[in-house]
Amino acid sequence: MKTTIQYIPAIAICSLVITACADNDYMELDKGHDTLTMTALQSANVLDEALHSSEAIAISWSTGDNYGTGNRIGYTLEIAPAGTGFTDSYIAVDQQTQVYSWSTSQENLNALLLDRFGATAGQSMELEARVTARVTGLEELQTSTVSFAATPYTPVTETLYLVGDATPNGWDNWNATEMKRTDNGQFTWEGNLRQGSFKFLTTLGEWIPSYNRGSDGRLVLRNSFDEPDEQWQITEEHFYLVKVNLLSGELTCVQTEGEAPRFDNLYFVGQPTGWGFVKMQRDPLDPFLFRYGRYFESGNGGEFKFGTSEGAWENMLKATQPNAPYTDTSMSFVAGYDPDNKWFLQESETDRAYKICVDIRSDRERMMMREFIPYEMIYLVGDATPNGWDLGNATAMTATDSPYIFTWTGNLGTGELKFSCDKQSDWNGAWLMNAYGNDVEPTGDIEQALFIDKSDDYLKGQYLDFGIGDIDQKWRIMSAGTYTITINQLDETVSIVKQ
Repeated sequence: MKTTIQYIPAIAICSLVITACADNDYMELDKGHDTLTMTALQSANVLDEALHSSEAIAISWSTGDNYGTGNRIGYTLEIAPAGTGFTDSYIAVDQQTQVYSWSTSQENLNALLLDRFGATAGQSMELEARVTARVTGLEELQTSTVSFAATPYTPVTETLYLVGDATPNGWDNWNATEMKRTDNGQFTWEGNLRQGSFKFLTTLGEWIPSYNRGSDGRLVLRNSFDEPDEQWQITEEHFYLVKVNLLSGELTCVQTEGEAPRFDNLYFVGQPTGWGFVKMQRDPLDPFLFRYGRYFESGNGGEFKFGTSEGAWENMLKATQPNAPYTDTSMSFVAGYDPDNKWFLQESETDRAYKICVDIRSDRERMMMREFIPYEMIYLVGDATPNGWDLGNATAMTATDSPYIFTWTGNLGTGELKFSCDKQSDWNGAWLMNAYGNDVEPTGDIEQALFIDKSDDYLKGQYLDFGIGDIDQKWRIMSAGTYTITINQLDETVSIVKQ
């Protein structure tokens, strides 16, 4: 370990503040005549995705010396490949005071090695960490460095899809059935499987890479068309629970009792869309619910209904009476073309936004449509945000020309994040949360958000099988830095992008 300290002469201190040289005054003003030193405690040098959330390394340092000024000391921690002189370093701590340690998980360190430093998976990379201390008001710097090494891994896919004649969408690889990611390499899905075969794709529209059946029945990664294309077989049509662990190679596919939604997709279609089919969003909590938010311009109302397959005019969900008002929740499934009853949005009801929720449960179909009044502001809440969990002082976003879209650019630390729409003091108000579970990292792309208003009986009544009072799904910010966030509260989408 190497330590470098740059001192100002003691005589200069006495010439600036003569009384500071007295022993009693010095002890009162000085926080310690300490040499800046740092240590690194490494839990793992060969990184393992199965242990992605565990700590990889913890770096700590002493306070250093403020030369008897009584001024605060700001610390900057940099990490860089060894021998590069920190010319393109990663700033882990940036001029923070009263901070004397930093740690990161195996997943974060792995991403830093691969994405920032260009490391090769499976090959060790030598690294250096340097802490620099600067006393407020002085130019002198104190530095200390420490070296360590780490070997990164190649992360497994973050998306996984079921494909095959046993699956709901057959062999259409552009329309393969998406599984739910529950952790790194772990995915689940529930639904009806028919007699036939299936395997797993990692990317829509691409046949490789795929996960296939190995000779021992376990999952094996297939990267080439020259490799075996073995699949799993379903011999009895039933409702199944499928669980996949790509890190251990385990697959569980068991019959369970349950009702699966009849359709994987639903489409809004009618005069407002020029009779085009607009895909609705499946609710993140209830697979029987589909949602659609839209601003209906003046003069752009008229008839509408719901399709179950894009472009198909059969097997549609329709109103139970002609020209039904949008407040009529009655709905029926029509296998053929007739009757062709539709809802009708009057001209006087246009020039405003609506949110639509469709429940496709057999014999309990409902169409719920209500005008949407946008919230005047959206707020960041969580220990990753500037104001932490102080809801009353939550960080406000920035309004745009659209009343539905808000943006924010600023620094996020590591930790949890969600969005309040109303800062209701009892925490039971309106929220935009992570649609994919709790403590899941942002995708960096536009992703679906989960909108919940725990004080709205109308919204709570849309969920028939469970209450939403205890739902609390947050994003987990794994890497501190500058982020740009964009929220569309009408579409219920969010993007959280690190700069």
